Amino acid sequence: MILIKTNQIIVSNRKMDQSNLEAMSLDELWSLHERISNLLSVRIIAEKRELEHRLIQLNRGRNPGEGVVLKLSADATNRPHQKRKYPRVLAKYRNPAVPTEMWSGRGKQPRWLVSALKAGGRIEDFKISQEPMESRARR
Repeated sequence: MILIKTNQIIVSNRKMDQSNLEAMSLDELWSLHERISNLLSVRIIAEKRELEHRLIQLNRGRNPGEGVVLKLSADATNRPHQKRKYPRVLAKYRNPAVPTEMWSGRGKQPRWLVSALKAGGRIEDFKISQEPMESRARR
């Protein structure tokens, strides 16, 4: 049994304070590290299985398309990719100080635009000229 408290570690029902850890040899510390790592991996796997079981129980009775089922794993490759519900919107306004900062005109106004409008600018000053679609596609 391993418990970590403020300045004490209990290893197999034997109390050790920090000074005992400092007195341990490298081999003893390494074996303690391996035991702790093994115990942690076993407990993490058990917790993961329990959470997956609970997720399956929560999704019972639903159609497959209704709920999103996520596999719990260490890598992010199992995350589902959802399609956009709307088409991509082209930018309509550009920050003249930093041309890579643009805004499509939807949602909350970006900070650079808010500060420029407070300074007395007009929103038309930041509008991107409307070029034909063919010339934009060539860029």
